[in-house]
Amino acid sequence: MKDFFPIRPEAVFILQQLVAAGYEAFVVGGAVRDTLLESTKNKQEGTSVYLNATTDYDFTTNATPEKIQELFPESFCENEFGTVSISQEHLLAQMQVKTVESTSTTAKKSFDIQQATKLHTSLEKNKDSAEPISQTKQLLFEITTYRSQEKYEDFRKPTSLQWGSTLSEDLMRRDFSINALAVEISPEYLEQAKGDWLADLSNEYPGFRNVPTAAITVVDEHQGLDDLDKKIIRTVGGPSERFAEDALRMLRTIRFSVQLNMSIDPETFDALTQQAELLKHISGERIRDEFLKMISSNFPKEAVTLLDETGLLKEFLPELLAAKEVQQGGHHTTDVWVHSLDALDSCPSPDPIVRLATLLHDIGKPVTYELSQGKPTFYNHEVVGARIAKNIAQRLKLSKKEIDRVFLLVRHHMFYYQPENSDASIRRFMRKVGIENLDDILALREGDRLGSGARKTSWRLEEMKERMHEQLHQPMDLGDLAINGSELMEALSLEPGPQIGKLLHHLFELVLDSPELNQKEELLKLARVFTQS
Repeated sequence: MKDFFPIRPEAVFILQQLVAAGYEAFVVGGAVRDTLLESTKNKQEGTSVYLNATTDYDFTTNATPEKIQELFPESFCENEFGTVSISQEHLLAQMQVKTVESTSTTAKKSFDIQQATKLHTSLEKNKDSAEPISQTKQLLFEITTYRSQEKYEDFRKPTSLQWGSTLSEDLMRRDFSINALAVEISPEYLEQAKGDWLADLSNEYPGFRNVPTAAITVVDEHQGLDDLDKKIIRTVGGPSERFAEDALRMLRTIRFSVQLNMSIDPETFDALTQQAELLKHISGERIRDEFLKMISSNFPKEAVTLLDETGLLKEFLPELLAAKEVQQGGHHTTDVWVHSLDALDSCPSPDPIVRLATLLHDIGKPVTYELSQGKPTFYNHEVVGARIAKNIAQRLKLSKKEIDRVFLLVRHHMFYYQPENSDASIRRFMRKVGIENLDDILALREGDRLGSGARKTSWRLEEMKERMHEQLHQPMDLGDLAINGSELMEALSLEPGPQIGKLLHHLFELVLDSPELNQKEELLKLARVFTQS
């Protein structure tokens, strides 16, 4: 650890308020772990630059939720574990820190590449630089009263809530040694820092107070510091007991392993393999959250491999296992299983939904596999695979929009281009996929190609990108027509009804083929012909 401990001023304020009221108070969990990891990384690399972007601050105290809320009037308590949450906005107001109102702008929907907000980088080479869109994430600070060891039911939640009386009791119930670390700041420093909150709180680079290590006490009762140093994930107490309490901890083991680039303690790993079936007791929502975090990490392939090796994958994604030993032909050099993992690993998008679609893009191949003249074929695997991927997405309780994105990306990942394709066919493809999804389907294609051992692009793909680029200024949906329903009704003396929508769609199909028709008078002529036919 270096000669100071960086911490957000809001966190210092929370500790100050609790300690000044006569309570014990500690920062615990991820904020401590990540700050210490950053310090270790800097020490190993010989740098003093602190890049910590910790936004997840948790605290534990012997104050009850009612007492905590008295100290922070704008806080709220809405879960069964007595956790009190305070938004950054309300904390800063209580700290009497004046903040500059940040503006969050949403780019106007447009197919003009000068304004487009979601295009693959390969389509942006002629795009002028523009003002970045500012999006401020509102931080939440959570304070929980000491809890003691509890009895669990259904392998997922405690039967009752029991307050603890000491920090040791609270740390004993935590999942992993690296998450059972607590930091205390001396009362003298907290008093000294009282009222001095004018740190840099800019949105781009969150401000931190550099608390001297002399004022810091790290409480480590479960060898968490040693495990951080050795880069090992190990449970607090026996892993079998921890996983039996809450089976989601098995997924968290793997998630932390790939997020933090750490190995799993052998005893902990053995317990994973022996208790994997307990995962059936966990809801799709909780599994989804952990899995998406895994595949969003820098090591998504390793995450899926660990899930397979421990037997956890078959408990929530058995369809993927069917890809093992399904051989492919053509340019493919591996089976569908290895290819799917390699494609995931090569996907350039950080979006977890795009990564999930990339992992599942060939999920229909095992079902459609046939041998034709001694060569494997997978006719319509993208159609079958889209349905399977949709079922998986529904089982993982994704939102309807996310389910639709997964379905669309898997369904259309086999898009094919030939130089003789007409401009209209390019526009139809772009409309079918959706302008907002072009970036995603190109990212999937890049992962697919690299996962096959091919180069990430080809002359055909580059030419198709060029032609899509040329079509970005052309009409892409009904809103781009030079006439609307009201104008049609007035000009043609039509009554409201389904026929207006049918007429608009007819006109749009004509414009999609011939954009030069998109003029009001020309569209009126075409509409008259259509209504009289």
